[in-house]
Amino acid sequence: MSSDSQQRISTPPQSVVLRARNIGGIDETEVTLHRGITALTGRNATNRTSLLQAIMAALGSDDASLKADADDGTAVLEVGDETYERTLHRRNGTVVTEGEPFLEDSEIADLFAFLLEDNEARRAVARGDDLRDIIMRPVDTDAIRQEISRTEQEKRDIDQQLSKLEDLSAKLPDLEQKRTRLTGEIEELREELAEAEESVEDAEAGVEETREEKDELDAKLDELQTTRSELERVRRRIDTERESIDALEDEREELADELDDAPERPDAEIDRLEAEIDQLQNEKEELTAEISQLQSTIQFNEEMLESAGGPIDASGDSDGGGNVTDQLLPDNDGETVECWTCGSSVARDQIETTVEQLRETRQERLDERSELSTALRETRSELSDLRDRRDEHERTRKKLDDVEEEIEERDERVERYEEQRSELTDEIAALEADVERLEDDVQDELLDQHKEVNELEFEIERLEEQREDVEEEIASIEERLDEREELEERRETVADELTDLRTRIDRIEADAVDAFNEHMEQVLDVLGYDNLDRIWIERTEREVRQGRRKVEKSSFDLKIVRSTDSGAAYEDDVSHLSESEREVTGLVFALAGYLVHDIHETVPFMLLDSLEAIDSARIADLIEYFRDHVPYLTVALLEEDAAALEAPHERVTEI
Repeated sequence: MSSDSQQRISTPPQSVVLRARNIGGIDETEVTLHRGITALTGRNATNRTSLLQAIMAALGSDDASLKADADDGTAVLEVGDETYERTLHRRNGTVVTEGEPFLEDSEIADLFAFLLEDNEARRAVARGDDLRDIIMRPVDTDAIRQEISRTEQEKRDIDQQLSKLEDLSAKLPDLEQKRTRLTGEIEELREELAEAEESVEDAEAGVEETREEKDELDAKLDELQTTRSELERVRRRIDTERESIDALEDEREELADELDDAPERPDAEIDRLEAEIDQLQNEKEELTAEISQLQSTIQFNEEMLESAGGPIDASGDSDGGGNVTDQLLPDNDGETVECWTCGSSVARDQIETTVEQLRETRQERLDERSELSTALRETRSELSDLRDRRDEHERTRKKLDDVEEEIEERDERVERYEEQRSELTDEIAALEADVERLEDDVQDELLDQHKEVNELEFEIERLEEQREDVEEEIASIEERLDEREELEERRETVADELTDLRTRIDRIEADAVDAFNEHMEQVLDVLGYDNLDRIWIERTEREVRQGRRKVEKSSFDLKIVRSTDSGAAYEDDVSHLSESEREVTGLVFALAGYLVHDIHETVPFMLLDSLEAIDSARIADLIEYFRDHVPYLTVALLEEDAAALEAPHERVTEI
């Protein structure tokens, strides 16, 4: 739904207008639905359910039937300044929909807002369905699990970064101590160098040697010093690269072990599950089309029966009184009717039996579709887990490839440095030979003094380069440590997000149980079932198989406590609930889902139908209770049930 729609819902108008054509048994109608309670009153087969289907169609549901003798129909809902329209077309034996309804996806409303007779949440109690599965269906647990996986990975990455920063922080004291030691050694050498240079100046003043030879020797000594410095730098680079290679090889070994231990890529299983999902989805769509066709056929036959012999009241009442059986007995005026397909006379009870069989078939198809929906969710969940496993395997493989590529690059650099080192070593050997040759031509004492100066200068330069490397490393570590506070804050945020994600499903389940138990207790108190003390849901954990693994899964167990005439309490079974008690329990369960998922914020409508199993006074109390939680409550009622409704409401008697 658009953000504009959500804004309007925050302050719904006092009324909305519905226009319907060829929906269910409706030819054409326009009805105003009022904020609060709108009661659709009348006998059975007066298109009250059809009107509810038209509302559902305009809101976005696919559980609406097209009039049996029509090829297209429309449902239009005017809410304030906005108009929402849905068109139904009959194509190739199925009904397809077009247009822009109120909801983009009606699944959650179909479960907890459109409470017609065959509503899944409402029927869950009577059928013994998995209540937890129904209440959690709107929750995208796959998306939550994927978000948990992503957040866990982010937390691991942050922890790894913080661990590295901790290691770097531990290196600082040693580096600072090394910098201090190098500074002291450099100062000492500079003092020695000053003394040596002074000795050279004194010695040169009294020497009568050839200036040209001395200059040549000095030049060779300078070149030798420069070459030795370059050789030292190359050696340090080789050591650094080899340290990095050692670390990378350790990482490569860890990644290779991780890949060896990990299961193989589940590509074949993923392909199988994707094909299985496609098949299940196709089966579900075919069932939905069949259900729609069955509903159209049932609706058409009910209308024809009504026009042939008066309305048939499924609750046991007709316009002339009596029950369905009485209407079908031989002394009834409508014992036979003219078949509307072949024109021959057919026993009315035979047609009634056929219609009832169609209803049973439709219910069987609804149950099959529900089972397919459950299988789809479980298969999609298993597929999501396998895709996560495949993606993790692929990330590890990619990381291993990157590490191997980096090792190869560093090996090549080491090879180049070693070649450079060999060349420099040969060059130094040649320079040393030249210096040795020149030494024979210069006085030994002066030569030794020059050599000492040269070696001191070289050593000072070497130590200064080491100190510069240490200072750069210290600066780099301090810069990295500046990130630690931000990383720690982000880690705390991610940890909170992870806790929220891991507990989100539990919180929704707990809220659903609390909502049902609270409202069930209040409704039982309002309706006053004499020997029914309490109905509540107990949440338990059970180990179930999911795909090829066993997981812990919550289960919602419905509990019932009754009391005897003497006042003794005992626990009863769901199967022993009366029809009235089952209907009330199913409706309260649907209301709990409506409230837990905050459906009123996006779907301010709730539709109620087929309440005849509950007595009139309790229907009135139940509707008044629901009114406090639903902006627009539209209810289909028999006339005698509507007469018992004392709460303020609007009535629609002509459809």
